This record gives sequence, structure tokens and C-alpha cells, in this order.
Amino acid sequence: MTDITFLPATALAKMIRAKEISSEEVLRHYLTRVDRFNDDLNAVVVDIREGALQEARAADTQLARSNQVGPLHGVPITVKESYQVAGTPSTWGDPALQDNVATEDADAIKRLKQAGAVLFGKTNLPLAAADLQSYNEVYGTTNNPYDHARVPGGSSGGSAAALAAGLTGMEAGSDIGGSIRGPAHFCGVFGHKPTHNLVWPRGHAAKLGLRAAPDLTVVGPFGRSASDLNVALQCMAGPNEILSRGYQLRLPPPPERGLAGLRVAVWSDDELCPVSRETVRRVELVAQACADAGAQVDYQSRPDFDAAQSHRAYNHLLQAEMASRQSDENYASIVAYLASVDPEKANPRTLATLSAQVSSFRDWKAQHEFREQLRWKWHDFFSGYDVLLMPVTPTPAFPHDHGKFGERTITVDDRQMPYFEQIFWAGLASMSYLPVSVVPTGLDDDGLPIGIQVVGPEYGDLVTIGVAAELEAIGFSFTPPPNYQ
Repeated sequence: MTDITFLPATALAKMIRAKEISSEEVLRHYLTRVDRFNDDLNAVVVDIREGALQEARAADTQLARSNQVGPLHGVPITVKESYQVAGTPSTWGDPALQDNVATEDADAIKRLKQAGAVLFGKTNLPLAAADLQSYNEVYGTTNNPYDHARVPGGSSGGSAAALAAGLTGMEAGSDIGGSIRGPAHFCGVFGHKPTHNLVWPRGHAAKLGLRAAPDLTVVGPFGRSASDLNVALQCMAGPNEILSRGYQLRLPPPPERGLAGLRVAVWSDDELCPVSRETVRRVELVAQACADAGAQVDYQSRPDFDAAQSHRAYNHLLQAEMASRQSDENYASIVAYLASVDPEKANPRTLATLSAQVSSFRDWKAQHEFREQLRWKWHDFFSGYDVLLMPVTPTPAFPHDHGKFGERTITVDDRQMPYFEQIFWAGLASMSYLPVSVVPTGLDDDGLPIGIQVVGPEYGDLVTIGVAAELEAIGFSFTPPPNYQ
């Protein structure tokens, strides 16, 4: 039988529908790998295998009676721990939330299950889903499957690590500052950050019962192939019950011409957040492949705005949104500190961060208005281009670093950079609600994956995924980690 470990979810679904293999057999295969590899990797942190085995058997029984099944029928999947899944904890890595057990599934999980997916576990994340690596006091540290001394990314680090290591058929994560894109890049898989609220986020929250959609945050899929992103996104996306009274989802398809004639802009480096020479080379390698296939490639064009101002506004909105998740006590302590500190003596970066976390509505609204202007700048830019290629972060996966946030750095070639400045590249798209597909470009000389962002206009999700599929077909594809084959 074909080794199914690293097959795309779409290929697994096809085999199950053709009755070449049963859902239960595929699930048991992944459970065996979880039992073999997960102790060292620590990616899957919530195990719901008994219920999943029953669901897999039911899926096989249903298929025996009828071929009218969903596109992910019988495919075993895991999802990020931050999703609410009935009967499981959703702690967001916080020991104070260990008894936070959901009573119903998040909307995105319901839709994946309606498509036939069999959910058998949940994967690790950082505390409050607020880091570029994945460790916490509840579940411990997740390692990168290509090098256990390095991070898998965050905050959907467990998602990408489990998928890359062949422990699951498909994954779903979330993204506010690159939390799908960074892990996909660090672990060599495909990932998609959808247009904001294209996938309704209800049920992706630490607090049970929340209805309001968060600012900036999106939920979306990971796959070992662009085809998985396509199927999963179309299963997960669509208006909620209120919006569906008047709205229907109709995303524009990718260009029928493929890469030939595609209008591609390239933003491979920037003095605001310099990237490694190898990262630049990978972005330009993809750009050249597009050109070789007949695309029109432009290395100079940029949207008509100040990137530094965009990044400042993004950081303000990001900090305000992240602070909304804090406890009342932590929030009050920030307010008290700012009331007592001498602005002349405080660290300007720290002062700006904390001030944004307790932003007044007036100040938040000013940044939101600036964002609305940016969205139209991007809209104008994409009237002349189909996609924009850019880095995900300045480097491949970096070594684990559990030091204080404000003291962390990363090394970019021979330069030191403040740790959180690396979200610049993710923030450009997050700030303006843009969809992004991450495409792997292979391993570097140290055996570490490097991915690139394919950015598109709002609701151009199938366009960016379609370009990812075209790039995959010419060789930019998932490379399994050697020690997990």
C-alpha cells in the first residue's frame, strides 16, 4: 500500500472515497505516529482519539451506504488548542483556564466536520496565543520537526509541527501577527491567512460564549499541499447566520492562464525589517520562476503609503486587541504604571506598547480610520497586480528563547534585531485584512524550511491559493523532515 503519512488531505479523501483505505485505518496510522513521535515533538497536546475512532467507523459505515459525502470525508485532522471543541479544554496555554471546557464546537470546526473531517486532537500554542514560538505552563514546549533545538513558530506552532511531522492529515490555526504564516514558513508546509472574517471566528476565543469578532485575528487552514488549502478554506468560509440572510460567498477564481501573464509584484527586503540574504534569494527565486513561466514581474512597485506609518498603526491596533484578552488585574496594572511613570525616563518602545494596550476609543478610532485609508491604497495597488511576493519573517526558524519578551533578539545574518520587529512582514497584510498563502521553497543549507508569502487583494483568497498551487506544480512543495520519514 502507498505510504500515506505525508499525503495531502485531498489525496487521503480520494483514497477513502474510492475505498482503497478506510477512515479508521488512516486514523490508526496517525495515532501510531503520534504515540511514536509526539513525546519528543510535543505538538499534539489534547487527545480525543476514542471519540474520533467512533467517528471514523461511522464515516466508513456511511460511505458503504452512499457515495454522497463531503470533500474531507473520513480524513483525520487536528486543530489548534485555541479552538473550542465540545468536551475539550480551551486554555490558550493559561493555567488559570485549565477548567475552561467548551460545550460546543467553534463555527469553523463545525464546518470542517460537516465536510466529513474526523477530529482526533488539538495542538500546542503559546500563552494567550501571543508569541512567535509555542510554549506554556500547561502543555510545555513544542519543537520544530526539522531541528528540535528550534521553534516551530507561533502561535499555531503545534499545528504546523504536527502536520510537517506526519502526525495528522490537516490542520487549522489562527493568525493575528503571522500565527499561521510563521509556523507554515518555519515548518515547511502550506498555510493560508484568509481575508478578515471570511471564515467566521465564533468559538475561537478563550472566553466561552463570546460573539463579537476580534480585530485583526483570522482563522484558517494548513496543508501539505495547496489543494488542501483550497478545499479546507471553501469548507470553512462563509457568512454567519445573520449575514447569510443577505450575503452569499462568491470568491473570484484564480486566473485560468496560470502563471503565464500573471502580474506579480515583489517586495523582497526592506530597511524597516531587513531579512537574511538567503530569504531574499528565496523570494526572488520564486519571482524568477514566475517570470520563466510567462508572468510579468515587477521588483520596484509598492503600494502608495508609508510602510513605517502602516507598521506603527498596526502595532497600535495589535496591542489594543491583544490587551483585550488580559485579566482585569493585568489591565489595571498597566493603567497604574502609565499613571505613575515619567514619560521622559521611560523606554519609548515600552511606553508606546503599553499606551496602545490601554488605548482610548478616540485613539483607536484614529488608527482604524488610517487602516481604512490603507485598505483603499491596497485596493488601488491590486488593480495593477494579481499578487505580491514577500518574506514571512527575516530568517528561518530560530532557537528556542524563553527569556523576557523585551530582552529577546534574533540574528539576521550577522546583525541583531529586536525579537518582535520580525512581525513587520506579517503586519503589512494583517493591518489591511489581506489574504496570504504561504508557499514552501525547500530547505536551506542547515536543513531548515523557508517559505514565502503570496499576498492578494481582499477576497482574492482563491487567487493566492491558486498561485500557490501553480508554484507547487513547478517544484515549490512540501519536503518531509528527515527524522520523521
